[in-house]
Amino acid sequence: MEERKMESLRAKDIMISLDEYPHVPFWYSIKEAVEIMRKSQIEIEGKKSLPRALLVFDEENHLLGIVRRRDLLKGLEPKFLRTMPIPERKKLFDIEADLNLIDLTSGQINQAMREQAKTPVSDIMIPVAATAEYDEHLAKIIYKMVSRDMTLIPILKDREVVGVVRTVDVFDVIAKAIE
Repeated sequence: MEERKMESLRAKDIMISLDEYPHVPFWYSIKEAVEIMRKSQIEIEGKKSLPRALLVFDEENHLLGIVRRRDLLKGLEPKFLRTMPIPERKKLFDIEADLNLIDLTSGQINQAMREQAKTPVSDIMIPVAATAEYDEHLAKIIYKMVSRDMTLIPILKDREVVGVVRTVDVFDVIAKAIE
């Protein structure tokens, strides 16, 4: 990114284009989404990072939602654990009570997670809290991200998603501005 004053920066100046940011169709399984996220690397100005979320699209490339790492992990949680009261869940992992419990439950949990991994990402995605326009000022983007507790905001141009702005990239711009 060329060196510009923060006052003049727009979404287009700091966004990662959609062709460089990982995204999946809504019918992909959790397992497929995990694999895409694991293999994805974003490089900006020589710095590499892993994505914290994937964008989810329909068959006509309309943005449906976002799947974060924690959504993927939550989606893998076995159903039998979700319905169990918290104290009962804790007992399953109480190594001090019985060292054999971990061996017994880990096999059951691993199998259940493999089953959950077949779930489509559309079942676990979260709605998009906000979007920003391609020419939108950085200050407005920061406001939207902070006020809606977002780590990523999709960028639109002519009503189509063309990229994303991440808080980590905004943070770098702010850090340089206050040096």
